[in-house]
Amino acid sequence: MAENHPEHPSATAFLLIALSLISTLAAVESNLFSRNLSPSSLGLKKPEKLSHLHFYFHDVVTGKHVTAVQVAKAPTTTKSSPFGAVAVMDDPLTISPDIGSKLVGKAQGIYALASQTEASLLMAFNFAFVEGKYNGSNLSVLGRNPVFSAVREMPVIGGSGVFRFARGYAEARTHTFYLKTGNAVVEYNVYVIHY
Repeated sequence: MAENHPEHPSATAFLLIALSLISTLAAVESNLFSRNLSPSSLGLKKPEKLSHLHFYFHDVVTGKHVTAVQVAKAPTTTKSSPFGAVAVMDDPLTISPDIGSKLVGKAQGIYALASQTEASLLMAFNFAFVEGKYNGSNLSVLGRNPVFSAVREMPVIGGSGVFRFARGYAEARTHTFYLKTGNAVVEYNVYVIHY
């Protein structure tokens, strides 16, 4: 048990004040990491909307103006077994299958050949929009893309700008694939819930 020192009451008081300040600072510092917010403070009072976006993705891997380049590969990666190859893309998104049609955005990110037995990609990219009310907004996609399936579905896992707190999915359908060059045009229908 602590002894009471009547001849040093200020030392005891100082010690109690110091302990009080330390515990208060610890509480304040822990609140800097996380805190609860009202959804309305971020403008989330509005009802959610479901938007459908439709565009074409142009993956150009050969020619004068490539939009996707291989940046890595495994020691065992070959033309007949591309497992382990990784590419970075900056693919144009247009309103029609013609690459010269109106640009609505870019698909920017990476894809990797992630299957040893089929042409299946792991895709991690953003649709970065440059048109209309979506200009400056992004949707983030992360998913599996078995490229020879008629329809591929990948999750939309978030977004920014108009698409903050977005969730949904993207359907990809190959419109054109040029076997000789490896270039492709892919039709996308994206369904996204956002505020």
